[in-house]
Amino acid sequence: MISHSRLLTDEETALLTDAQFFRKKAAITAKIRVQLEATHHALIQELTGLSLVAPPGFDPKLHQLVKGEHLEDFPYQYLDCPKHFAGANTFTFRTLVWWGHHIVCALLLEGAGISQYKRQFLGRFHQLAGHELELSLAPSLWEWKRGEGYTLPITHDRKAQVAAVLAERSFMKVVRCVPLSDSKIQAGELAQVACGTFRSMLPIVTP
Repeated sequence: MISHSRLLTDEETALLTDAQFFRKKAAITAKIRVQLEATHHALIQELTGLSLVAPPGFDPKLHQLVKGEHLEDFPYQYLDCPKHFAGANTFTFRTLVWWGHHIVCALLLEGAGISQYKRQFLGRFHQLAGHELELSLAPSLWEWKRGEGYTLPITHDRKAQVAAVLAERSFMKVVRCVPLSDSKIQAGELAQVACGTFRSMLPIVTP
């Protein structure tokens, strides 16, 4: 007996033999790479001369571009800029294109400075509210889903809820999720979306 887990359905076989599908996937991948490269250049401009409350050894010029196939079974591409992962310290802004889901612009903070980031978040809360930002509720920095149970919208009426979540956390992840069908993304303006989001998060990490 052959296990059903090894049998290809007619639908799966049709997809497997559809060369045009794979050409389209390759073309989309290349276009997203170009948008992420443009985002990198734009963020470097944003960071030039900017004063940040950053951990020891932070270099605003460090970045990485990553492509993979298996973020919960879906392809993904992302840019980390700035990128700082050193021991227990994280200070990174990630622009993630998660195929089949959405785009996530995320500020990842952990380790040195986290107490100050929390204070500034709450002290400048109304500067942050109203910009489509959300606070991750996940138990780690590496969950990318959004919605009830995953993220809490940062709105002017939720300061007490946000404060309660932050009080229990040794890290902070603030995100903005953008649909893949967003007109700016289709128009190749991922860099503008990412930079606008980065600017909206700066009250957390600037003196």
